[in-house]
Formats: sequence, structure tokens, C-alpha cells
Amino acid sequence: MAWTDERVEELKKLWSEGLSASQIAKQLGGVTRNAVIGKVHRLGLSGRATPSRPARRTVKPSRPRTTTTATAPAARPAARPAPSASPAAPAPAPVEPAVLPSGEFATVLTLRDSMCKWPIGDPAQAEFRFCGRKTAGGNAYCEAHSSMAYQPSAKRRRRTSDAGAALDAIAATRRYNF
Repeated sequence: MAWTDERVEELKKLWSEGLSASQIAKQLGGVTRNAVIGKVHRLGLSGRATPSRPARRTVKPSRPRTTTTATAPAARPAARPAPSASPAAPAPAPVEPAVLPSGEFATVLTLRDSMCKWPIGDPAQAEFRFCGRKTAGGNAYCEAHSSMAYQPSAKRRRRTSDAGAALDAIAATRRYNF
């Protein structure tokens, strides 16, 4: 299909009326939407008399919501604190790095498979080193650092009071987010 002078004039008229490229392609027949877009670009047609899409409507800011005692959810009894099986363990004392037989500390170059790879210090500093103590089995860390690195997950028990509190929290976020 060739762009004749008549078809170009029709394209200009339809474009200025605000029709989309797809609508113009249907009316002209024998051309695609992309062909219309390309021709409009080559002709340098810019603004339209009316936009092809309806203007967005403005959104009014919502009024702040006020809660009254009549609409407030009924207060639930306070959840009991979870009984802890054991008191919180104190933080382990820092373990000093092992001194190698050469009198130096373990570095990346001196680490072996049976040495603790726990980093000590800032890697950007010259004093950075690794623990270097003996490890048990195929562990990456010594016993002291393993206890810090590998914390057992606490067993969770579902309590109805916890579930109720979670549902209340979800309802509260929905109320303010939507």
C-alpha cells in the first residue's frame, strides 16, 4: 500500500480529530497501527486537537477517619507473656583468636580446613584476622563461635490470643491502607 496524497490528508484529518493510531488504521484500511505511527512521525504531526485518551479524573483527598467508641473494636484481654523455657542466655564472652606456631594470627593465606574461620575485626584494617582455633568434625567454626553462628530455632506454639492479636493487627492495617 502506498501513501497517496489523499490518504495522507485523511491521516492528518483523523490525527487532528484525536483518533488513535489503531482507529486511523482501521478507517484507512490496508495499513497497520505501526505504519500510521511511522507516517505521523515522518510527517512531523505533533499536537492533537483532543487527546486520544480521556483525561484522568482528579482524586479528592479523603477525609481523615475518626474512630468513635461505638465503632472501635471490642478490647480483647491482654495476651499473657509467653513462658520461657529457660532464662535468656547471656551473650558469650568474646573468644580470643589463636596464635599460630609462627607467632602470628590466622589470615586468609594461613587458614586450613581444621581451623575456625570466624572473622575478627574489620577487613579493611591491617589487624583483621580469623579465630584460627581447632574445629570439631567438618565445622567451619570452633565450638564457641558455632554456638553464636548456629542458633536453634525456637518451637512455636499457636495460641488463640496470639492469633486474635494477629487478626486485629491485619484488620487495623486494612482499615488505614485501603
